[in-house]
This record gives sequence, C-alpha cells and structure tokens, in this order.
Amino acid sequence: MGKPIEAQMPSPELFFDTVNAYQRTAALKAAIELDIFTAIAAGEDTPQALAARCGAAVRGARTLCDYLVVLGFLTKEGGRYGLTDDSAVFLSRASSAYLGGAIKFLLSPMLTDAFTDLAAVVRKGGTVISEEGSVAPQHPMWVEFARSMAPVTTIPAQALARLAALDPSRRARVLDIAAGHGKFGIAFAKEYPEAEIVALDWPNVLEVAVENAKAEGIGARYKTIAGSAFDADFGNDYEVVLLTNFLHHFDKPTCERLLRKTHAALRKAGRAITLEFVPNEDRVSPPRAASFSLMMLGTTPSGDAYTFREYEEMFRNAGFKSSEMHSLGGGFQQVVISYK
Repeated sequence: MGKPIEAQMPSPELFFDTVNAYQRTAALKAAIELDIFTAIAAGEDTPQALAARCGAAVRGARTLCDYLVVLGFLTKEGGRYGLTDDSAVFLSRASSAYLGGAIKFLLSPMLTDAFTDLAAVVRKGGTVISEEGSVAPQHPMWVEFARSMAPVTTIPAQALARLAALDPSRRARVLDIAAGHGKFGIAFAKEYPEAEIVALDWPNVLEVAVENAKAEGIGARYKTIAGSAFDADFGNDYEVVLLTNFLHHFDKPTCERLLRKTHAALRKAGRAITLEFVPNEDRVSPPRAASFSLMMLGTTPSGDAYTFREYEEMFRNAGFKSSEMHSLGGGFQQVVISYK
C-alpha cells in the first residue's frame, strides 16, 4: 500500500512576496545607482572592496548584495560575489547590452504615479493621472523613453529587420510610426542599404531619433514627419509600415482608424509589421504579455494588450487581406505581419 499523499497546506508566501515587492525594485535600483554590477565585473567582489569602490558602508554593501543573491541577480561563494549570466550581459556597464539606464523611464514618476491609487483606476476603467494619460500630445515621458530605452531595443530591432526579408538590392520606403528612439527604422536602414526611412513622432521625440540616425551613419536616408499619427499625412508607396509598441495605447476603434490610414499608405503587396505584447486567448498567459494589460489600464484611457485574434480582426476590418504571427526568439513580444 502506497504512502498517503500529503495535502499541500495553504501558504501566505505569495501574499508577503507581493506586498514586499517594492523592496525588490528598490534593491535593484540602488545596485544600479551604486554601480554594484560593474564593480563586481571589474573584480571588486567582496563587501569591503565594493564599499570602497561604490562609496557605501560595508554593512550596506553586504546586505544589498546578499539580497541580490536571494533575488537571483548575483552569486556568492566563499564570501565573494559574482554576476549571473544575465546580470553580466544586462547590468554591467562593461556590456554593450547594458540596460541599467532604462530605470530612468521605467521607474519615473510619470509611470509609477499612475499606480498610486490603482483601486481608483479599476473603478474608472482607465488612467486617473490625467484625462489622456500617457497618450497626451507631446507628453514629456516619451522623450525620456526615447533616451532611456534605446539600448533595450537594439537586439529586437535587428531581429525584426531580418524577419522582414526585404530585397537588399531594391529601393524600399519604410514608415516608422511612433518612432521614439528610431532604433527600429535605423535597423532597417542598416540591414537594407537601399531603404529610405520615414520616422513619424512628436517633434521633441524626433530630435532623439535623428540624433541616433546620424550617430549610426544613416542620416541621409532618414526623413521625418512631425505630429500625431492620427492627423499627419503619411504619404504613400511604402513597402513596410512599422507599428512597434504603439497600438496597445488605444481602444479597437481608434486602432482601426489608424490601420486604415496605414493600409492606404502601403504600396500594392506592402506589409504592416507590428511588434506587441500579445497574450494568449486566456489573457493570463504568457505572464509578461498578459500582465501588460495592467500597465495600459493604469496609464491610458482605453489601451490594452490584445490577443492575436483581436489584432487579426482589427487589421481585417481596416482592409488587410491576412495576418500572421511570428516570434523574434528570446524576447517576450510577438510580431504580427499583415498583408495589404
């Protein structure tokens, strides 16, 4: 006769982990500000050495680093700290993929204040920080986004450009809607030497995109349209229109209005390429894509994380023949390619 299976006892662990999650955020922010990860990468791997290099108390350095070990950002052996593979790639300034600067945007009051009274947001069904939230015209947060989030985008932008599989020998016009830092359009210009990029965004944001395009040596093939994506004249004859992390800010009718403009701007057999957080039909998986709906609830009047079926329907209603979904690999966003 087998041993009886013990019933799993209810645990308050998830409750306490979630209530205290602000400490996780604070610890990572402090480590980035003190440059703990870069110091460890340089061999300053004891509490004493870290304290001296980072201008901290020994007790403070030890306690913070031990907590980062618990979280999985550091390793510890024989009293010495080490970087995990992920921390070495993304959190040491010695890495070209350093992401530490992203906290300037991700933890800015422009975002975090939207969740100060989430109960009020839920009651209203949308942001309470202002009438238009993060989609207000020329909102200053998007300049911070453009400057802080560009390094996060470099690798997926390159993968997206390769996925498009344009003919490198043929001239192609690419419209980058809500270009932000411009990295997606820049990746297309670098991958396809005959491509001309047209970036559309608010004037203050476009300044950042143009700076980045010039720094990458493609300024001569980088044009701009300043203004609202809903009001500006796109022009036409585009091979590709890029819609990267933009549609989630709006409700379905508003998205369809923009997609009809997009459809009209494309040449025959052109494509709209959309990069988005796309949850499964259950809207609770995969976790990162599904949880993005809460970000949109807190910061926009009516935005959402849409399923592929919902995107497929919106593009079809706007006149597109078909849509297909692709993975970029290694990321937590999906690509929807829609054909005119």
